[in-house]
Amino acid sequence: MKRFLSLLLALVLALPTAVRADEGMWLPLLMQKLNYQDMRKAGLKLSAKDLYDVNHGSLKDAIVSFGGFCTGEVISSQGLLLTNHHCGFDAIQTHSTVEHNYLDDGFWAMNKEQELPNPGLYAAFLVRMEDVSAQINAQLTAGMSEDERRAVIAKAASELTKKATEGTTYNASVESFYHGNQFYLFVYNTFNDVRLVGAPPSSVGKFGGDTDNWMWPRHTGDFSMFRVYMNADGTPSKGFDPANVPLKPKHHLPVSLRGVEDGDFTMVFGYPGRTNRYLSSWGVQQAIDKYNPTVVTIRDAKLKTMKKYMNADKKVEIMLSANYAQTANYWKYFIGQTEQLKNNKVFDKKAALENRFRTWVAQDPARQAKYGNTLQLLAESYLESDPTVVGDVYANEAGLRGPAAPMLALTAYRRLAMLKKDASAEDVAKLATSLKEGGAGFFAEFNAASDQEMMAILWEMWAKNVPADQLPSFLTKVNAEHGSFANFAAKVYSSSAFTDAARYEAWATNPTMASVEGDLLGQAMKQIWDIRTGGAKARKATADKKALAYRQWSAAVREMMPEKKWAPDANSTMRMTYGKVGSYQPKDGVTFKHYTTLEGVMQKMDNSNPEFEVPAKLKALYDAKDYGIYANAEGQLPVGFISNNDITGGNSGSPVINARGELIGTAFDGNWEAMSGDIFFETQLQRTISCDIRYVLFIIDKYAGAGHLVQEMTLVK
Repeated sequence: MKRFLSLLLALVLALPTAVRADEGMWLPLLMQKLNYQDMRKAGLKLSAKDLYDVNHGSLKDAIVSFGGFCTGEVISSQGLLLTNHHCGFDAIQTHSTVEHNYLDDGFWAMNKEQELPNPGLYAAFLVRMEDVSAQINAQLTAGMSEDERRAVIAKAASELTKKATEGTTYNASVESFYHGNQFYLFVYNTFNDVRLVGAPPSSVGKFGGDTDNWMWPRHTGDFSMFRVYMNADGTPSKGFDPANVPLKPKHHLPVSLRGVEDGDFTMVFGYPGRTNRYLSSWGVQQAIDKYNPTVVTIRDAKLKTMKKYMNADKKVEIMLSANYAQTANYWKYFIGQTEQLKNNKVFDKKAALENRFRTWVAQDPARQAKYGNTLQLLAESYLESDPTVVGDVYANEAGLRGPAAPMLALTAYRRLAMLKKDASAEDVAKLATSLKEGGAGFFAEFNAASDQEMMAILWEMWAKNVPADQLPSFLTKVNAEHGSFANFAAKVYSSSAFTDAARYEAWATNPTMASVEGDLLGQAMKQIWDIRTGGAKARKATADKKALAYRQWSAAVREMMPEKKWAPDANSTMRMTYGKVGSYQPKDGVTFKHYTTLEGVMQKMDNSNPEFEVPAKLKALYDAKDYGIYANAEGQLPVGFISNNDITGGNSGSPVINARGELIGTAFDGNWEAMSGDIFFETQLQRTISCDIRYVLFIIDKYAGAGHLVQEMTLVK
């Protein structure tokens, strides 16, 4: 009987746990008021002050905004920082050459002297956050125009940030929440000397490539390591200095070797970039019909052009790899989002909420007076903006984010335009020096041949797919004046100061607006900028209408459904989410378990396919089952796991933390079936994909032989 009961218990534990995801990217400041009791019931073992405390070291003090585009976590008392491989990709690429290809081979500093500086990269620690809604809203009135409202908010924010940082080394910002209904002040301590410490080869850090991106099961060792440095007196330095010393953090995360089980409590802290959970049904339809497919079409052409040149030349492959990876990531994202908006019937869900809202408003004259025009404003704003969505996407994706040289020309134009007419010779000289420095960095990663072809392809697509009255006038004349877009691009890249390092250096010695306006690419970018700003002005009334509508809508639904805890949309400020490790069923008859192992890497191994190459040493360690202390109880090496934490872009690199405040993994992706989740959270399907910390440690220690880094950490067995 005892054996039977044991077997029955084992079978029950082996079944997938029905884990319902908990929507919400919560402000840590409000955690005790809104979430703490629920977190305790879910399994949290820490106090609220262990998580967020202004006066003493707490978990929030180990979390950084990494360069403003990702999240990182401090994992040693010496400022060692963990983030994703794709977050460190640009830094890894910048330091790579054909002779020392860290993208292919990996990089490991065996001592601090070998760590590599990264100008412009920073780690921002949150000092505190404060609700300043009362101070700002007291200055706003219902009769204000949107322009007047923005001006008042900007002035108040400036005063609040100045007061918060005066006499300190801090920087601060005031951010809007719930579409301008609430405001919070964020104060940061930002360190500008962040050095590359280690990264696995891309065959580990990007294993699965674009094929596996946004997919589960996943077998990617998506991590890289940096170190934060400070001045000897503990203050942030302005940049790299050999005299700087490793950061002494207020808190660093202990690292757990215990692993994860289905149903375990998890927290994720980080800096999620943007969600749009209050988006209306009209917004969903516009995304499906216009915005998303246009982005995908343009990026598809861009990727094919880059890939052609990357495959032909290893140097070009290294040079373009970061741009390619960034472009590919959201190319696939928008494919997946469109598919899942349809599959998950998000339009219907939004429309149902709007119908409930109509009924609720109609029940009360006061509500009618306050919110009676909200849905009409939303409908009108999308109807008015529909005709220009495709043109706006082309201007952004093909004009500004397409070929690289146009942005260099636009930057020069804009910076000269901002120079005062009576600027001193010293001011002009400073600008010239700054432009030269920017150009040096630009041309170090610039390939003219691929850029020229990309211009010809993308700008011809732009001219064909957008109405003439929404185009810069030069695009409508290219065929007549140059014969073809290929001829136009060839002329630009053979003559412009912004397509050749030597020509640019000569131009930047004495930069003038006349010289930009006399340059073929400079002329084009001036027109692109003018039509962008002109279009924005022409559509300002529509944009203001939409802003007002969403401010009303996000206030109204919270008033209509007070029983629900409504989290604000992500906006690159620190958030906390909580949930559990959890398997799931993506479709009928299919169950995905909550973790993957190195066995799966070997099952996918295909060394004829760059996306699924496996390094020989990793294969040898697998064959020998030489996993050291990083194996699980079954003798397997864990690679990834999933949980139902609510994350989005910007959370890349975020720590996944257990109930005791210990690091168990690094978040790096979401799952395909819930890619509509930034717009509508899917409680049954939404999963965060993370790299198991034991795989990270294994790669550092057993694969790379950089065990000294593991020795820095506080390991919990």
